[in-house]
Amino acid sequence: MEVTGKTPLLGTEKPRSPAAPSEAMELAGVKSRSVAMRQSLAILNRLAQTDMTITLIGETGSGKDVLAHAVHRASPRAQQNFVVLDCGSVVPNLAESELLGHERGAFTGAVAQYIGAFERGNGGTLFIDEVGELPLDLQTRLLRVVESRRVRRVGGSHDRSVDVRLVAATNRELSLDVAAGRFRQDLYFRLAAAVVRVPPLRERHDDLELLVPQLIADLKRPEVKVSPDVLQWMATRTWPGNIRELKNALAFALAFVDDGVLDARHFSSLPKNETDETNWVKRLPLGGVSLSSLEHAAIAQTLAQCGGNKMQAARILGIAVSTLYEKLKRYDIG
Repeated sequence: MEVTGKTPLLGTEKPRSPAAPSEAMELAGVKSRSVAMRQSLAILNRLAQTDMTITLIGETGSGKDVLAHAVHRASPRAQQNFVVLDCGSVVPNLAESELLGHERGAFTGAVAQYIGAFERGNGGTLFIDEVGELPLDLQTRLLRVVESRRVRRVGGSHDRSVDVRLVAATNRELSLDVAAGRFRQDLYFRLAAAVVRVPPLRERHDDLELLVPQLIADLKRPEVKVSPDVLQWMATRTWPGNIRELKNALAFALAFVDDGVLDARHFSSLPKNETDETNWVKRLPLGGVSLSSLEHAAIAQTLAQCGGNKMQAARILGIAVSTLYEKLKRYDIG
């Protein structure tokens, strides 16, 4: 990228040199420049070419589902079905049917034959999301299918062979669930053949430059450019909700963009993450600086961030508007 003395808006910079140390690693469209994520992508690039069962472990919102789909797209099964079974959202009394399918009349309400996730994924990939939420009795059925690659529908009388590549995901520590008796040990060993950690966003700040334009495009605002101060602000947060939280924050901020450029002031009305703010402030070199100087700078910068809107600035600073006016007069801030 050319050095011009001014950081360009995201989406306007020139392509990086292929030899650049920060060159992004990619897995079927998922890109990363961060060390932690590059390591995970390197492993998944290799595993994608096999039929080995993969279990993705990571915090909620870290993008496990996106990586699962990328593994499928990078695999020899890419032209076949990619089927998702979300164990966290399946109604308990229908979980077995969702997984294995059912025949007509198998139970009250079964007015038609239903093809389960394993059969729908035959020849392709079955992504079992939040596998740690699967009830113990259904874990037994899942283990049997994983071992035999044969499915018997609920109410059925014969087995059907299935050729499915499994990718599982969880935000739980399954080994602890095994120790507590909440997860079958034999199923755990089947799923733990290849465990890949998906790092949280707080370990992937180098990827913000890649993620933000992509998420903005997903939100149907591809024409919006991103001011550099947005990335600086984002790098001060720990993002406990990870990429999902980031996308929600962008959706909020984009509602206030009228001039085609997203900047930090558009995020000013978001609820504060007190932990992020405290940790960030603690890292600043503030020793020996007078409190009046800090207050003056905080007020002046917040007011500028809010475009001069004193009510908004007072809300962000956590003080009454009348108090803000007093301080503006005291510090002679126009």
